[in-house]
Amino acid sequence: MTESGSGDEQAAADPEADPEHVTSRRERQQALRRAHPHLRQAHRHPWLRRGTIAVAAVLALVLVLTVIAVVKINGNITKFDVSKLLGQRPHNNAVADSLTNLKPVNILVMGSDTRDLGTKTFGTSLGARSDTTLILHLSGDRKSAVVISVPRDSMTHAPRDCKDPSSKVADGPIRQWNANFELGGPACLIRTVEGNTGVFIDHFMVLNFLGFRSMVDALGSVEVCVPQAVDDAQSKLHLPAGRSRVTGDQALAFVRVRHNIGHDASDLGRINRQQAFLSAMVQEATSSNLLLRPDKLFRFLDAATKSLTTDPALGNLNALREVAQSVVGLKPSQIRFVTVPIENYPPDPNRVQWSSAADGLWKAIRDDTPLPGTKPAPGSTPTGTSTAPPVLKIRPDKITVQISNASGVTGRARQAAEDLRIQGFRIIGSSTGTDLTKGVTVAYSSAAFQEARTVAAAFPGAVLVKDDTAGDVIRVTLGSGSPYVVQVPNRVGTTPLPTHTATTGPESSAPAIKARSASSDICSPN
Repeated sequence: MTESGSGDEQAAADPEADPEHVTSRRERQQALRRAHPHLRQAHRHPWLRRGTIAVAAVLALVLVLTVIAVVKINGNITKFDVSKLLGQRPHNNAVADSLTNLKPVNILVMGSDTRDLGTKTFGTSLGARSDTTLILHLSGDRKSAVVISVPRDSMTHAPRDCKDPSSKVADGPIRQWNANFELGGPACLIRTVEGNTGVFIDHFMVLNFLGFRSMVDALGSVEVCVPQAVDDAQSKLHLPAGRSRVTGDQALAFVRVRHNIGHDASDLGRINRQQAFLSAMVQEATSSNLLLRPDKLFRFLDAATKSLTTDPALGNLNALREVAQSVVGLKPSQIRFVTVPIENYPPDPNRVQWSSAADGLWKAIRDDTPLPGTKPAPGSTPTGTSTAPPVLKIRPDKITVQISNASGVTGRARQAAEDLRIQGFRIIGSSTGTDLTKGVTVAYSSAAFQEARTVAAAFPGAVLVKDDTAGDVIRVTLGSGSPYVVQVPNRVGTTPLPTHTATTGPESSAPAIKARSASSDICSPN
């Protein structure tokens, strides 16, 4: 017997075993390839193997880096649940846009002035204060955004006790705006916003000095413009007249400076500079294709989230990504900055109060409609949340109403009570309050929401406020600027309502709101 693979068979299979037929290295290789074609293909295309391995390695690396980035950024964000501290809140009547199927979103952004940051760069500890309050409104069609600045010296109603959820804003004391954050953190400021505006706050963010500075540095630099040279030793801001590019520390000084800044060193002047700077940041992020550069985007998100505190619903990368993706096509021209309209505060010339024009601003935000006196943002076709008459489920004769006059105008509660009674509402009393408020609030218990909707339909622009102490009674408070009663669709009886000589309701022309587009030239004062 002959062993397999030996003798003549082995010689035939191995070209190198016959030196008479194969005399060179080249010939031996050719003979080997003829005998084993699969080896020929592998030898001819070794780069295919190497390329496949390289692609797999790159994909694995990208996957690993992505997971690390998500975990890192998620870990940066501090979550803070304030839901149990908010107490009575306005009803959120936002409806989804017919095309995007998204609801309008309102985000309260607070700049924390805390110095407890592990560095003395920003001064010594003064407690947690917030001199910067922004309300970001994203329209349901995601074709426009409004950023509202609230002056820190505004005097408004506020909760008497920020730590007591049952403490109401409507009958609370008049307090300077920036004191609310110091007294009760984000929860107190959310309650103050909602109680004075009727705007439901969906989410909140708190960003400190370090976060702002790092975000600017992550962008590289941002262009600013000053009408005259600035040389301020206190803030260490030194800029020539005209345009300059600033990085983190200089940018922070620019938005905070209140001395040696020309003729506009007031809080309103600082707000104007902040709005111009935010416009410049939007332009910088757009021009640098931030969203298309993973490396720059990661640096920016990492910088932003390291010093970010949010509510739990917004406090993860997926939620932030969804918000960002929903506005990814938003152009600078579709982003507008406004300041709450103000007037002098008579008791103190160093303070301000919101003017009647603010009512139109808050109504536009509640209804997701264009700002008074402005055209819709380019590409935006807002339909609003109140274009169609509400479908009312409870008839007026099944509803009990109590009315309080907090408008400062004698007879308003009695007048409204009679107009409601004509339509079938059951009125159990009217009174005059000692504390003045603005607009109309309709307070209701959880079980009486549909009744409240019918009552609110009689007062255009009324704000629904949940109050479980109301029981079966719907409590209406008429503040200054409140409209006269209108006819509700499901009224009882046919007696016409009396004609009043004037109206302060939403049907009258609201004062125009001055707005700055994010696409505006940074050297433009508006």
